[in-house]
Amino acid sequence: MSTWMIILVCALSLIAGVAIGFFIARKYMMSYLQKNPPINENMLRVMMMQMGQKPSQKKINQMMQAMNKQMK
Repeated sequence: MSTWMIILVCALSLIAGVAIGFFIARKYMMSYLQKNPPINENMLRVMMMQMGQKPSQKKINQMMQAMNKQMK
C-alpha cells in the first residue's frame, strides 16, 4: 500500500469513529434524561414557593405537562 492510501484509510476511520461516537453519546443522553428528568414535582413546588407563589396541584401538573411536551 502506498502512503496516500494509508492516510486516506486513517482519515476515513477517524471520521467514522467520530460520527458513531456522537450518535451513541446522543442516544445515551436522551435515555438518561428520560429516566432521570432534571425537574420533578417536588422541585417545582419548592421553586414556586421561593418565588412567593402558592402552588396548587393543578398548576404543578400543567407546568410538568408543558415541560414534558417541550422535551419531546
